[in-house]
Amino acid sequence: MAALEIEGKIQQKLAKQSGQTSRGTWSKQDFVLEYQDGSFPATVCFTSFGDDKVAELDKYQVGDAVKVSFNLRAREYNGRWYNDIRVWRITPAGQAQQAPAPWTCQQAPAAVPPAAPAPTFADMPADDDSQDLPF
Repeated sequence: MAALEIEGKIQQKLAKQSGQTSRGTWSKQDFVLEYQDGSFPATVCFTSFGDDKVAELDKYQVGDAVKVSFNLRAREYNGRWYNDIRVWRITPAGQAQQAPAPWTCQQAPAAVPPAAPAPTFADMPADDDSQDLPF
């Protein structure tokens, strides 16, 4: 799936939540992002799940313009479906993605020995009926 991204302003940060499961502790924080949908503003609620993602969200305040990269998921519970819009990265809005540096060769390539000439019909072995295979 292609990365989903959206830019907008943080409109609201909800309270942090945490808990304990058989797998260990967990933490999450939801926030509301306002973005332009054509001529009208729209809002969406995102979930920052995990200590590292909650800490990343702590860097931003209400009113900050951010770019949010996220995944969409849905789950069924008792015959109803629930969407989960989970953040995997938040960066300041308008910040260009850093492209990886192009690969460059610092050394000259090793000398390649010349290739052997392609075989010709004269190089083929003579016909030997005793070596003829039936298939």
